[in-house]
Amino acid sequence: MAAAGLADGERITTDRDGHVLLIGVNRPDKRNAFDLAALRQLAAAYERLADDEELRVGVLYAHGEHFSAGLDLAEVGPAVAEHGPAALTGNGRFDPFAVWGKPVPKPIIMAVHGIAFTLSIELALAADIVVAAADVRFRQLEIARGILPFGGATFRAPARLGWGNAMRWLLTADELGAQEAWRVGLVQEVVPAGRHVDRALELARVVAAQAPACRPREPGRRRGGAQLRRAPQRPLHRPLRRRRRRYALVAVSACGSARVTPDRRSSAFTRAWLPSPPRPSRCSVR
Repeated sequence: MAAAGLADGERITTDRDGHVLLIGVNRPDKRNAFDLAALRQLAAAYERLADDEELRVGVLYAHGEHFSAGLDLAEVGPAVAEHGPAALTGNGRFDPFAVWGKPVPKPIIMAVHGIAFTLSIELALAADIVVAAADVRFRQLEIARGILPFGGATFRAPARLGWGNAMRWLLTADELGAQEAWRVGLVQEVVPAGRHVDRALELARVVAAQAPACRPREPGRRRGGAQLRRAPQRPLHRPLRRRRRRYALVAVSACGSARVTPDRRSSAFTRAWLPSPPRPSRCSVR
């Protein structure tokens, strides 16, 4: 979808397609890097999806050749250091990463292509369905930069992809392509380059056409009969809120991580950035 004729400073576009809200990341000259304005506008788009009773599904995609190169650290980094990782929520009622605040109560289908680094993966892990173009290039490269993936990858990836699959990419900063992402479960469909948004929209229309009892309940509306909300993800953001200020700047190595002060002068190695490995089953095999 073209981004022509958009207002200056419009980082996120929104368009209606029946009961579907298309949410487009629109900073192609910066490889769609998210600055604070983009985070605020993304949160506002998620609020619109939640509050509009006629909207049932959101499709998150990006304008230009790439989905996103990640955060614009020159601007976002100081905000995270001062306010904690909750700065990623964009100060909205719903957190697009579903970590530091409530998740949007309606399904999100994500269409991803080209470069999809760092927060792109974390947005995918927070989405319900991910459609990837064959040219997608995922990379969780924070460990190479000496910072923490504080958008949810360190605990949601092990839960969604399995421990070994998650550690393979979290601890190496290697790229993974569309087929490997499909194999480990990060994406649900792989389509030819250029078809990803159309396919995501097709799926969104199918979801929006289902009976109300099969869709999340829309806020403020009461209907007769059973209603199902979007399946809630584990409330991981609650315990993490107590730690968020300690996660302002983190240096990571393959054997653990070094928590450092904002001026990077002191550090203490710890493994706190990773969840505990799964425990062996107590069941005996006979």
